[in-house]
Amino acid sequence: MNIVDRRLVNAGRGSGHKNGPMHVNCSPRLSRSGALLGLLGLLAGGSGACGASAPPAPVPPPQDDTTLGPSDVFDVRVYGEEELSGTYRVADDGTIDYPFVGRIEVAGQEPTAVADMITARLRDGQYLVNPQVSIFVSEYNSKRVSVMGAVRRPGTFPVTTGMTAVQAISLAGGLTPLASADNTVVARREGQQIRRLRVPVDEISEGHAEDFPLRPGDIVYVPERVF
Repeated sequence: MNIVDRRLVNAGRGSGHKNGPMHVNCSPRLSRSGALLGLLGLLAGGSGACGASAPPAPVPPPQDDTTLGPSDVFDVRVYGEEELSGTYRVADDGTIDYPFVGRIEVAGQEPTAVADMITARLRDGQYLVNPQVSIFVSEYNSKRVSVMGAVRRPGTFPVTTGMTAVQAISLAGGLTPLASADNTVVARREGQQIRRLRVPVDEISEGHAEDFPLRPGDIVYVPERVF
């Protein structure tokens, strides 16, 4: 795991919680057309918008969307068949060009489904009697997270397998000196509801709390300290 620069992280100490991420259940239901503006308002408002601090809440288990999409990169491994093993990037039309088989539509498919598809085509085409195919995704470029607020390079980044909030902040160049690290918030859409989960980045970096696993579409917002 990437370690956030201690000099930058320590700038945000002082208001953290030692019990891991906290769920702040104060967001209203939003229409799709007003979702971004409403979300930015909620994030910028910080925990004070809801009055008293919310009690610690358990982080929900990861429910990652692992379907493939354009620009995703994955490895195909066929046991004992080096010439049929390789790395592939999903084209803009959602396909890959696989040896002997030709174009395969993979967008929207789970990696296991793609492995089954390749297995069936190699077997049915009589290229192999009993092919054993595995898929390993290395880059989910079609699925991204945003990092905003008091970071050095705010932006949107591809989701990698197992990506966490601290890793995403590192990709954004780390925290600025004015960052209130322990008040970092991850905003997550679940249906029409926006959930806000407070993530104590200082505590995580020091090994006192677990890191927060991200999902595609999450927004990580780091507020500035209030003097």
